[in-house]
Amino acid sequence: MKTIDRIPTSKIERATKLFQTGAKVGINYVKYYGEKIISTEEKAQENLNEANAEDIYNGLKTMKGSALKVAQMLSMEKSILPRAYVEKFSLSQFSVPPLSAPLVVKSFKKYFGKHPSEIFDSFNLTSVNAASIGQVHQAEKNGEKLAVKIQYPGIAKSISSDLALVKPIAMKMFNIKGKNSDRYFKEVEEKLTEETNYILEFKQSEEIAEACKHIPNLKFPTYYKELSSDRILTMSWMEGIHLSEFTANKINQEISNKLGQALWDFYMYQMHHLKKVHADPHPGNFLVNSKGQLIVIDFGCMKSIPDDFYIPYFELAKKEHIDNPIYFEQKLYELEILREDDSAQEIVFFKNLFHEMLSLFTQPFHQDEFDFSDPEFFEKIASLGSKYAKSSELKEMNGNRGSKHFIYINRTFFGLYNLMFDLKAKNVKINNYSTKL
Repeated sequence: MKTIDRIPTSKIERATKLFQTGAKVGINYVKYYGEKIISTEEKAQENLNEANAEDIYNGLKTMKGSALKVAQMLSMEKSILPRAYVEKFSLSQFSVPPLSAPLVVKSFKKYFGKHPSEIFDSFNLTSVNAASIGQVHQAEKNGEKLAVKIQYPGIAKSISSDLALVKPIAMKMFNIKGKNSDRYFKEVEEKLTEETNYILEFKQSEEIAEACKHIPNLKFPTYYKELSSDRILTMSWMEGIHLSEFTANKINQEISNKLGQALWDFYMYQMHHLKKVHADPHPGNFLVNSKGQLIVIDFGCMKSIPDDFYIPYFELAKKEHIDNPIYFEQKLYELEILREDDSAQEIVFFKNLFHEMLSLFTQPFHQDEFDFSDPEFFEKIASLGSKYAKSSELKEMNGNRGSKHFIYINRTFFGLYNLMFDLKAKNVKINNYSTKL
């Protein structure tokens, strides 16, 4: 794969790159309107999606950082985005053009004052994995194989300006209005900034690995403080294949069930006991080893769950509360889904919307065991997402609602559900985590 010798870091450079990408998308639409005349609407739309996904991804992958991270987050929206976007944006999880060897050496000299060969017994200057914020190299020291994650230069400083560039587009896309809308963007900015702090990631990695080490069939790397800094993180090398590679092959149901249970227990234990959760559940952050065990390899994105959100959020996971109109409405206000300045029309609309959504999405919590391989369940979720994405009534209303904590908690659950479906995990014990408290 071709390497990158330089990443655009200034606001002007990154804005120019986004403008160039936007111009290409504009040209694709011109072609689309022409193709509709001589072809079918379906074929023209398919070609438009493929061309736009290709051009947008090609533009973002050279920018890296928060711009590419957005693509990574969108790749998890399988029930909303067209297939072409999901497939192309999924590459951002672990397969983007890496930094060139000179840039890698430059990073080591900046943060350690030494060439990597002076720190490790051996160091491969060719990256084995490259994603949105950093890339991984294989090294060896004292006979142990290591994984060394290096952050792309200038990425931490570009987060604020990147979000400022995409903010107008996001507000229009999600129909966000009003003076309190900045809280959502601030939440995303804070989390992306945390992901660039490898000292914080080191601390979070050790804490979660220690707290969850008792969960069966779950493994974590060992982290090395003396070989890490705020932009370089060193851990033990974990043998295995990415979860997406595992699920792409013919499923061994016994192993899939075991992995699914481990994954579910890992998330439920964090949610309900630690009140802090790994909020980036995409396949690139998990490996499967030859023993059929799940390995978690990235703790850059962790989300704390305050009680004033946790309590009403999980109260609405109970069927009896969803079906109690007075209690249901009260919790919607506590979660800031309903607002005191809502019109009567908005109250009725959003109560009905969230009743329909929660009645479906919380079904796994209403049973002792759940079959995450059931396509009908996920087809209903996709259908519901499509229904409201096309809702003209929703577009007329203020989308600025809901606690800021929804952004990463909902992202976590959508990502978790998608991984469980990819694994085709069956007979998953929903409350198995409670036996480990």
